[in-house]
Amino acid sequence: MNANQIEALIGMLAVVALFAIMVLPALIGAAHDRRVDREIREAQDHLEEMKDQKSSSRSTVPSTATWYAEGRRSKKLVSS
Repeated sequence: MNANQIEALIGMLAVVALFAIMVLPALIGAAHDRRVDREIREAQDHLEEMKDQKSSSRSTVPSTATWYAEGRRSKKLVSS
């Protein structure tokens, strides 16, 4: 190898190193964004599952407070 070839090799290595330095943060950021998106998607799926479980386990019988309020409303209608 002569001096010109060594200079060309050093120049190529410098360009590759600069390219890696510039691209590496973007690749790290993209990987971080994908991980965050995956975690958000999993949390939304988990939340939907919890909503489905809550809605199916609710009873259709009104609570005591609802029953009491309904009784009071009907008495007001009768007395007026």
